[in-house]
Formats: sequence, C-alpha cells, structure tokens
Amino acid sequence: MFQALSRPARRRALQASTAVAVLLGLLLWWLFPMGDPRPAGTVTFSTGLQNGVYQRYGVLLKDALARDLPEVDIELRTSEGSQQNLARVAAGEADFTIATADAVAKYAQDGRPGADRLRGCARLYDDYVQLVVPKNSPVKKIGDLRGRSVGVGPDGSGVRLVADRLLAAAGLDPAQDITAVPAGIDTVPGLLEGGDLEAFIWSGGLPTGAVQKLSERLPIRLVPLESDLIDKVHATSGPASYYRLAVMPPDAYAEAQSRLSVSTMAVPNLLVTTDRMDAAMVEGFTRTVIKSRDRIGKTVHPAQLVDLRTAIYTDPLPLHEGAARYYASEKP
Repeated sequence: MFQALSRPARRRALQASTAVAVLLGLLLWWLFPMGDPRPAGTVTFSTGLQNGVYQRYGVLLKDALARDLPEVDIELRTSEGSQQNLARVAAGEADFTIATADAVAKYAQDGRPGADRLRGCARLYDDYVQLVVPKNSPVKKIGDLRGRSVGVGPDGSGVRLVADRLLAAAGLDPAQDITAVPAGIDTVPGLLEGGDLEAFIWSGGLPTGAVQKLSERLPIRLVPLESDLIDKVHATSGPASYYRLAVMPPDAYAEAQSRLSVSTMAVPNLLVTTDRMDAAMVEGFTRTVIKSRDRIGKTVHPAQLVDLRTAIYTDPLPLHEGAARYYASEKP
C-alpha cells in the first residue's frame, strides 16, 4: 500500500498542479482569446462606375484596409450606383457599399426587400449636382434642356434619381421632353465631347476626376441651379429628400466655372452595411474609413471632408452597433 504523502510533499504537489493549471490557462487564452476575435474572412464592397468617385475611393480604401485588417480580403465590385448598391447589400450580394441618403430614403419608402436590415456606418462626404454643357451652349438653366439629348445616369444610379427629380421640378418629363441617355460618368464625357450629347447631369464629389479631365480637353460650363427649383425638388420628393442648397467653390473646376462659384444642391453619402454584419468587422471597417481620410484624400479629394464629428449622423439609417462602438471609443 502507498503511504500518505508528507505535508511538504503535498505542498510541492499542489504548487506543481497550480503551475500546470496556469500554463494550461495561458495556452487556452492564446488559442482562444476572450472578446471579439480579429476580423477575418472575405467581404464584398460594392462601389460604382469606372472613373467615378465611389470606385476610385473603393480602390484606395481597399489598400488601407489591407494594412489595418490584414486577415480580411476585400473584393471590389463595380455597380451602376446608389440604387443598385443598396439592392445588393440588402440581398446579401455585397457586405458594404456607399449610397446617397436620398437613395436610401427612397429604397425604404418604396418598401424594397431588406430595407429594414440596412444600417449606417458613417456619413462620408457630400455629392454635388453638376449640370455640364459645352461652353457655347445656349442652356442657361435646367428648363432649357427641353428637346435636347441629356445624359441622366444609369437606371440603377443615384444620379438617375436626382436627375429625374430635377427635371420634374423644372416641368420636364424625362420620357418625353428630352432625349434621356442612361449613361454614367464613365461614358458621358466622351459622348459630350463627340457631340452625341448636348448636356449631362452628374452628382458626385468635388472635383470629380472625369469632369476635371473633360474640362482640360473641351471648353465646358457648369449651369447653376436656381434656389426655387431646389424648393420644388423638396416639395415633390417628400420631406425626407436629404437635399440642401450648396455652392460649388470657384476652384472646383476653375476653367469651367470661369473662377466663379456655382449654385447647386448637395446630398450626403453614407457608408452602408446590414444588421447581419459582424460588429467587430464593422468597427474595424469604420475605423479605417475615418483614419485613412487624409491619405485617401490626397488622391480622391472628397474624402478629405470625412469628419469624425459628423460621421456618426447616418440618418435615415440607424447606426450599426459596431460603428457605434468605434465612435464611443474615440470620445475623449
């Protein structure tokens, strides 16, 4: 029979078993860390048309995310714009996207599938409506577009939404009073330059690279929008239209504006996901969007306007819990 252990032996055995337990605990902690794990996996980011601000922003944001979230693989997917972007995210075909606040509001008002699952991560920068014509065009106001060929944006774009509303506010039926060309910023500059368009409507950040390059090749002019026209847009598109009076500064497109400011209207862009997205992923994604502002803004100038103080205001979308967690962590 075994003899009972002496008191010193028992103490040494207890100390040894305690040490083993601590080491085992540390090993388990290392293998299975407490709290949210680091975001990992593949996410799809629906952007916009080639040469548009959304697409260029997406390319640079992907590079920033690769540094900040090295275990996350970001797949970019071009799109027709805001309306298609929202449909993709709501349907689970994309995880993150950018869309204008007016397109988000309309998506919900129309009762589109998955609208109740959409969540905001950040308010980004404002899009400015730009009515572009050749410099010698007789068009002085949007009502002068009657009977002319006009680029109004692809069917799934936020540009198409705002173009239709502007034309209706000016008393024009897009289906009858103009020749509406459903082309986007990737093609309308070339169509205007070749004489296949007499004008185009674009809504994007300032300056938009495609418009800037067009102004360097072709004398163009930006047509101002009258303030009463914008009041009519609000009246016809409902109280949650999210447009505001705005002014394009003289240096946005210096030559095209003859170094004069141009009155227009603007609408905010939102970074959008759904309530299905993991909170840790959204927190990391939102952090990178805010922290990379200056780096991305050197190339995509509208990104310079992303501001931590206003990013939290994602109306009409509720803020995703992961984004809320990030903003709370940044409070002094």
